[in-house]
Amino acid sequence: MVRTIFYFATFIPWTLFVIFTGVPLSFIRPDYLHNYSRFWARVGLTLAGVKLKVTGREHLQPDQAVIYMPNHQSNFDILALFAGLPGQFRWLAKEELFQIPLFGLAMRRCGYISLDRSDRKKAIKSMNEAARRIHDGTSVVIFPEGTRSADGLLQEFKKGGFMLALKAQVPVLPVAISGSYAVMPKNSLWIRGGTIEVRILPAIDSSGMGTADRDPLMEQVHGRIAASLEAAA
Repeated sequence: MVRTIFYFATFIPWTLFVIFTGVPLSFIRPDYLHNYSRFWARVGLTLAGVKLKVTGREHLQPDQAVIYMPNHQSNFDILALFAGLPGQFRWLAKEELFQIPLFGLAMRRCGYISLDRSDRKKAIKSMNEAARRIHDGTSVVIFPEGTRSADGLLQEFKKGGFMLALKAQVPVLPVAISGSYAVMPKNSLWIRGGTIEVRILPAIDSSGMGTADRDPLMEQVHGRIAASLEAAA
């Protein structure tokens, strides 16, 4: 309980400070806010008493746009990915997050891409925009499960992210996150210290693939993440 109270009492003001100081500077340097967010995430993990372990950086492909596809166990996955993945990348996130005052503004200034799942036409438009930006050299993070796991176990994947990969014709990097569910399960406000491990797995090249390859690609990514999580258990 003490850890949780301390975390929210310090993390919320810290987040507001980063937004109020980072957003104005983003008008000077567009990439600044993302780099600032990485620092924000590292401090956030420290405030929660969470250590971060990252492996598999040798699988990263410098100067090439990729789609990161991690499993989703907890809200702390956001902090772990911000702090653990090097370089510039953008998030594909649900439209509701962009409606949060200040937070939504910061997301837009970072160049993150909104996805409106309630409207098919808008969803297709945002996916096409994401594909264009990835093709032009922007790496993106997508949670293929669509939402956090209720029990920490790997869920079935949604198809949208894989259609995006096929449109953009860029490598997919599966990412296995373990330990974050123990730190803060879904539907819980209590925070426990611990270690979150982020394992970057070998890339899967989607170039030359078509719509018929969507399900095999999805199964391949799911299988790699599942095997990594099982090995870490």
